[in-house]
Amino acid sequence: MREIRVSRFGDPGVLEQVEVPTPEPAEGELRVAVTAAGVGWLDALIRRGDGPEVFAIEPPYVPGGSVAGTVDAVGAGVDEAWLGKQVLSHAPGGYGGGYADTVVALPDDTFPIPDGLDPQHAVALFDDGSTALALLEKTPVKAGERILVAPGVGGLGSVLVQLARAAGATVIAAVRGDEKAAIARKLGAEPVDYSAADWTGEVLARTGGHRLDVVFDGVGGELGAASLALLENGGRFSGYGMSSGAETVIGDADRARLSVVDMAQLVGFWPDNPRRVREVLRQAADGKLTPIIGRTYPLAEASVAHSDIEARRYTGKSLLLP
Repeated sequence: MREIRVSRFGDPGVLEQVEVPTPEPAEGELRVAVTAAGVGWLDALIRRGDGPEVFAIEPPYVPGGSVAGTVDAVGAGVDEAWLGKQVLSHAPGGYGGGYADTVVALPDDTFPIPDGLDPQHAVALFDDGSTALALLEKTPVKAGERILVAPGVGGLGSVLVQLARAAGATVIAAVRGDEKAAIARKLGAEPVDYSAADWTGEVLARTGGHRLDVVFDGVGGELGAASLALLENGGRFSGYGMSSGAETVIGDADRARLSVVDMAQLVGFWPDNPRRVREVLRQAADGKLTPIIGRTYPLAEASVAHSDIEARRYTGKSLLLP
């Protein structure tokens, strides 16, 4: 089998394809022949050695997490009804193991893909969609509220936009460039280019001068800090990412006037994640959620995928297709 290995932290060139023996599933395991694997900002941050502490890992390791594929073998004690099913899964052990053409997984972390749902759409929604549902459970959005999603058309951001619009909120999507602005409009959001010098002024212009009720921040750093000032007193801030390379620093004054969910609190979401995965797959199969899939790459071009992510040459979710 083929997998992508990181032997040391560094630039995208440290992602190397290697050949290793194909594993046999042990007792209680099943094996997935992978057709698509998710790639995201978190993978790039971890590869550089800049990942958040909750995803601490040391080389050598295989990056990635979410995969779609077909169950082609089961270990002792696993129901043979899994054989031949199209599924979503993760390699065991938390983070890692997804950049491969074969993954051994646990049935409890494996989900049948509903009939009629494209496996690429399913894997694009697996982590991002279930995380979006978790964020909205912790930071609910109500009809008529004004919210900012940054970035607005990434894999997770685009799902947040769709779910918030379905709840009746007015959504502003922080984006870069005309292509991403056009996608945001198609999703029902008002785009604002956050590379502009006065992007926060543009946000307030779009809301008629009213401050925001909710910010979902996946960028962190200076953008996250600037977005805090856009929130009205009593507003809600949900910081779920750090694509800038730094988490948003939230001072005592902002914590006192706002309701804050930060990255350290996200760990508490995971025990109930199977319910969210099933829900996001149901909504996708019913046509209520559609992921934005940007570029797809052969497994051997994982380094190109990471280079494109870091240069922001992508929209929505990127996938490896082993």
